[in-house]
Amino acid sequence: MRRAGEGPGRERDLAVQAGKAALAAWLAWAVVGWWLEAPMAFVAPWVAVVLVESTVYRSIAHGLQQLAAIAVGTAVATAGALALGSTMAAMALVLPAVLLLGQWRRLGSQGVYAASGALFVLTGGQVSVVSSAARIAEAVFGAVVGVAVNVLIRPPVYLRDARAALEDAAREAQEILDAVAEGLADGEWDGPAAGSRHERALRLGRLVDQARSAIGWSRESMRGNPRGRRTRLLSSPGKAYDDALVVLDHVAVHTAGVTRTVWEIAERGEEARPPAGITRAYADFLHHTARAVRLYGRTRFAPGGPDDRTAEQLREAVAELHRTLDEFRRLLPGAVPDDPDALVMYGTLLAQAHRLADQLVRD
Repeated sequence: MRRAGEGPGRERDLAVQAGKAALAAWLAWAVVGWWLEAPMAFVAPWVAVVLVESTVYRSIAHGLQQLAAIAVGTAVATAGALALGSTMAAMALVLPAVLLLGQWRRLGSQGVYAASGALFVLTGGQVSVVSSAARIAEAVFGAVVGVAVNVLIRPPVYLRDARAALEDAAREAQEILDAVAEGLADGEWDGPAAGSRHERALRLGRLVDQARSAIGWSRESMRGNPRGRRTRLLSSPGKAYDDALVVLDHVAVHTAGVTRTVWEIAERGEEARPPAGITRAYADFLHHTARAVRLYGRTRFAPGGPDDRTAEQLREAVAELHRTLDEFRRLLPGAVPDDPDALVMYGTLLAQAHRLADQLVRD
């Protein structure tokens, strides 16, 4: 609650959704329970509260599936109880059937509510067609209230989460590359430190996966969402975000490759370390790569879109990237004339450098 009060963010979104779910339940109960005094009035607020979903699209889709599941369970339980004349016998036969029906693919995750609908019938006293129809009507009213509250009162939009996840991945990639570059520039070949950076680079891939998931949620939150059409504060997760995911995927893979190679050199001992000139040239390249990644994030994920100055800075960073890569390429052949193993190791560094540069330059 403290974080929700401090400013916009995930915590505030969660607090708003919780308040909306409570409001939907209260409204459904006020009409069905307090005003109409329906005998099974709790069905309406129960359905209303669970349908204030994380996205408008999910509220509508799950609402339809849940109503279908409840209607199936209610109808089968009513028919079974009336035919057998015993709720105990009907429960023994009906529950396995409705639980199987609940696995129907079209009901999705809401299939379990078929069993709930059946249990409401079989444990709610006298079974009749009228009372069962009333339960279905109460469920329909609760669903309408839940979906309406979610659509009309600050419908959730998760574009901010997607942008923040992409920014986190780009920032982490920049910090890892800067850390590796600083270690190389200082002549630091500490094995445990290099291993720690490699583990951090491996976790970078998970950050990119989280960004991919957040973009999926963002797109879903825009479907059927009137607020999503009105808002101009957040940019839509369109092709720019898809392109950014591709670039960050490659950055994560090749950053892991760079850190692994540096770690392997550090573990092999002093004889495997490259000359100072090679190390400084590669550190220079990594520093410029880190700067290009940071500027790339600023041009892609800025809420108001990139400005001309940032775009120009990115072009300059890419030019420096080419310059430092050419310098590293020029120094490499003369550094290892008679050492095939070292040539393989440095060639791996050069290949990773080429791939990092290609991805940033291509986009």
